[in-house]
Amino acid sequence: MAEEQTATLEQKDEIFVYPIKVEDAGPATKKVVVEIPEDRISSELRKQFKELRSQAAVPGFRVGHAPQKLIEKRFDKDVRDQVCQALVRESYQQALEKNQLTVLGDPEFEDADGIKLPENGALTYSFQVEVQPQFLLPPTAGLKVKKPKVDISETNVDQAMTNLREQQGTLVPVEDRGVEKKDFLTADVHVKVDGNVITHQHDATVVARPGRIAGIQVDDLDDKLAGLKIGEKREIAMKVPDSHANDELKGKDAVIEIELKDLKRLEAAEIDQDFLGGLGFADEQELRTALREQLVERIQSDVQQAMRDQVNNYLLQSIEVDLPTKLSERQTDRVVQRRAVSLMMRGIPQEQIAANLEQLKTGAVEEGQRELKLFFILQKVAEREGVDVDEAELNGRIAVMAAQQGERPEKLKQDMSKDGALTNLYVQMREQKAIDKILAEATVEEVEVAAPAAEQKEG
Repeated sequence: MAEEQTATLEQKDEIFVYPIKVEDAGPATKKVVVEIPEDRISSELRKQFKELRSQAAVPGFRVGHAPQKLIEKRFDKDVRDQVCQALVRESYQQALEKNQLTVLGDPEFEDADGIKLPENGALTYSFQVEVQPQFLLPPTAGLKVKKPKVDISETNVDQAMTNLREQQGTLVPVEDRGVEKKDFLTADVHVKVDGNVITHQHDATVVARPGRIAGIQVDDLDDKLAGLKIGEKREIAMKVPDSHANDELKGKDAVIEIELKDLKRLEAAEIDQDFLGGLGFADEQELRTALREQLVERIQSDVQQAMRDQVNNYLLQSIEVDLPTKLSERQTDRVVQRRAVSLMMRGIPQEQIAANLEQLKTGAVEEGQRELKLFFILQKVAEREGVDVDEAELNGRIAVMAAQQGERPEKLKQDMSKDGALTNLYVQMREQKAIDKILAEATVEEVEVAAPAAEQKEG
């Protein structure tokens, strides 16, 4: 329902109130129509010309003594442009404040170039803005949450040791056989639709295990590549998901052509004194103890995240949010940025993140809707719970990330501030604190689960 406000010309030093209409224009979108009355325009023009006359230096006249008509004729366009900009700026700000509109992004003015002061009468202009969605939060006190209880076994430590040996291992050339599981391939990769090459990458590194190739998930990639020899080609027919980052491939039947140029196998490092000493350990038992501690730390982090996910799912299922259309369309880039920050928080180097940008984009369109909805919800939760992140907390997290990446904290903070990553880090930390506040008041039930298998090293 449109809200009307009548204009009244206030006494000196009081705020002029503009006639303003606000209408719904779509999900979380408002159309605002503002009128700048003729008497307001005339008053401001007189004021500006009077000030200008007192300061203007016009040939043939002393400063402040040029005829008013001459001043108006000589400076008419400049003064009218300045007054127009000032009145539009003032009335725009009032429209937002009086109607409590929390604007997201920039406004879209209707016929922006045509917003000029008329010779006679009022100036009316309109704009559309996307605004903070309005919704009610459900009760969260005593929310039931399951807490996974995980025990670390010697088998888990063995797998962690295997992963470490592979990370410290050596790639050895293979010439007498075809591809086997976990081999490292150097290959030219072409993705075709209807026989036409849509995208390609030469000298790509591909690991023979389930994973992505050309941004497409291939769960049996190791089987598809089995036996392929150097100089041979192999084609893999795939249905590309609708979430793929490349619009030309979304939902299409595609063929991934792989031409093998080089083949290596991973030879895991031996656990000897050189291996142990290089890692800073006196013996194997000391290393195993350290690996166990790392696993415990990772499990605790995973358990906390699993509980946060339960809170997130509860909030998402309990709340309906009308998302702004255009903001939703821009959310894909935000999702990619948030994923990159999450990887940085886990200690992944920025160079490696940049190299896997296409993989980060995969599924971002679909995830964007969920991310955007959760963003609005958690910001409101943070406000309700009085949660914020201070400078010391932010700097502390950056220091940890810098240590993981071997950088100076101030340098990393400066780099993150340039591309918006610093703001995203603040938002993520605030969201985590808001969720943890809910968890502090939750009813927690411990449930037994098997310890997850240690992750294999990514190629």
